[in-house]
Order: sequence, then C-alpha cells, then structure tokens
Amino acid sequence: MWRRSASFILDKHQNNKPISLTPSIGSPPPLSASVADENLNPNHISAYYQTRAAHHEIVTSDWLEQAQAAVRRYLDQDSPVSGRPFSVIEEFDNWRQQPALAEAVAAIRALAAVIRASEANTMMELEIELKKASDTLKAWDTTSISLTAGCDLFMRYVTRTSALESEDFNSAKSRVLGRAEKFGEISNKIIATLSQDFIFDGCTILVHGFSRVVFEILKTAAQNKKLFRVLCTEGRPDKTGVLLAKELAKLDVPVKLLIDSAVAYCMDEVDMVFVGADGVVESGGVINMMGTYQIAIVAHSMNKPVYVAAESYKFARLYPLDQKDLEPALQPIDFGVSVPPKVEVERSARDYTPQFLTLLFTDLGVLTPSVVSDELIQLYL
Repeated sequence: MWRRSASFILDKHQNNKPISLTPSIGSPPPLSASVADENLNPNHISAYYQTRAAHHEIVTSDWLEQAQAAVRRYLDQDSPVSGRPFSVIEEFDNWRQQPALAEAVAAIRALAAVIRASEANTMMELEIELKKASDTLKAWDTTSISLTAGCDLFMRYVTRTSALESEDFNSAKSRVLGRAEKFGEISNKIIATLSQDFIFDGCTILVHGFSRVVFEILKTAAQNKKLFRVLCTEGRPDKTGVLLAKELAKLDVPVKLLIDSAVAYCMDEVDMVFVGADGVVESGGVINMMGTYQIAIVAHSMNKPVYVAAESYKFARLYPLDQKDLEPALQPIDFGVSVPPKVEVERSARDYTPQFLTLLFTDLGVLTPSVVSDELIQLYL
C-alpha cells in the first residue's frame, strides 16, 4: 500500500503556506536574516528525500514512521526551546571573519556546529536539520559555487553510509560529527606538497588574482629554498593581485606586478601559469576570477602549461555550456572616471575556462581535466 513519505508531508505543509512573490534584488540576504526564513527555498527537504529510496533500495515501515515523526517535530519546533536560538548563518558569519578560511570551509564548520547544537533524537531528525541548514546557507548566496558544492559534499560525506541507521543514536551522532570535523580539515598543505615537483629553480610563474591555495604553493616553494620569480596580474577590479604581490614580497620572493592587459606581452617570459578556482565543473573546466580564460588561451597559444590549484570541496556538479550559462556574480567597477548613464558596464566577477588546462592540483591528487568527472562520481556516490 502506498504511504506518505517525509517529503510528501513536508511538501504539503509548505504548499499550504503563503509564499512571498517579492524577488530579491542585488546582493545575498543580510547575515542577520532569520534561519527559518522559508521563502529562501520553500521546498528545502523534498529534493533530498526523492532519491532516498533509490539509495537504500527499499523504504521500510520503520523508516516511514521515523520520517513522519521527524517531520512533525520539524514543523512544531524550528529552534531550541531554551536559550538563544541557534543560527547557522550567524555561525557561518563568525567563521567567515577569519581571513585565512575559505567560504566553503566556513560553511562546513557551521554545519558541524549544527550537529553539536542539535536536539534531535533520531538520525532522521538530525538529517532534516542538516538539510535545512545546508539549504539556508546555499540560499544566502546562490552565486557562490564553492559554497553550494561544499554544502552538497558535506551532506553526502557525513550521511552516506547505512551503518548509521544500525547504531544507537548517540554513537551515530558522534560518528557524523567526527566526519564533519574531518571534512573541514582539508589542508592546502597537501596540495602545496604535490605541486613542488613542478616548480624548478630559475622558473618564472604567472599568477592571476589572490588564491589561498596558490599562495600556499608559492610559500612552500620559497620555504624549500627554490629560486623562482612571480609575475602577478593586478587583478582588477578588486586588485587582489596587488595583495598577493605584497605577501610574496614579505617572503623575499622576486615579484613583478602587471596590469591585466599585459599578459600576452609578458607571456614569453613565463614558464608556467598557476591559478586558483571558485569551482571545478564536470567537464574539467574551472570557474574563476574574470580574466582566467583569456590567460589560458594566451598560454596555450604559446605552449605554456596552465596549472589549477583547488580543494575537492570546490568540485561542483555543473556542466556549463558557455560563459553565460552561469548565474552572474556581479561586482562594482570603478574606472576612476565618470561613466555616462547610457553606457553599459560589464560587472561579472568570474569567467569559465572550459579547456587549455594542463593539470589540477587537489587534495585528491594531481588530476588531468578528463579525470574530474570520475572524481565527482566518486565524491557524490
């Protein structure tokens, strides 16, 4: 006999609620926004449970009863009864204040805090709380690929084994929390170590913008007493390349600052290119700071290798077909002179590099672009 699942019950509840039709304009919602704002994503549970039966092959009556109880508790109690309600956005914002911490890692640590603060009594309730918190974080900034990918991979990593359902709840919760904390410990030092064999004495490296991973690679090479110099693009409009040049100068690394349009002019001096990534997509291409694609094209035309450094939590289940096949991430542009009102200004902050990449340095190993899709399958299994 057909029975109503957790997703059906929750969808019915959500569909009976009035939903605001006012679109959000401009930037992500403020960090002070309520975590319980269901207008951010009115169907924030059903997508998860639609594939639950396929993952576990069979849906038992015990599972259905537990799902229905979890949904009832979720509808009746959105926040802890005593003390100040836990806010995953506030927790996320606290972690984001650390300059050395990537946005995706801040989200992962905020989700780990959700597990610690949870008053759930069953794994079903805990999974629903985690899914709700994950969707709240993703809705905070829908343009952030690393944030979305980090949250999705976190959910798959911490809850992907059926062994959790055979343990008592406290043991299972401790196991999930342990996984969450381990997932947040992905270290850039692993990537930096893997890349050292590719940096040789006397080489010249071109970098674009400021990437924490690329900086760790160059810092490690300097600590290993390798002799090299770096060409930093200015990185307009936020001038992140200037910031990277300052940090490298502190390490006594020879560095030259270029205007962005001087890449082709200086490419004959370059031995290799290193860039970071906002996201790595299924094609093996990368989404990164505006200007990455044109640098890759110039480097390819002059037979220079282009290396990408990226953490595995930036691997996203996306397959963009062209530059416009992404939700735009806009940024203010200051030209230093007044722009007539009738002149349109391109404000996209990133572009898509679908090809011309040589290798990707990740915490999963050194990968060719063609292997990325296989790694994504393994990550999301």
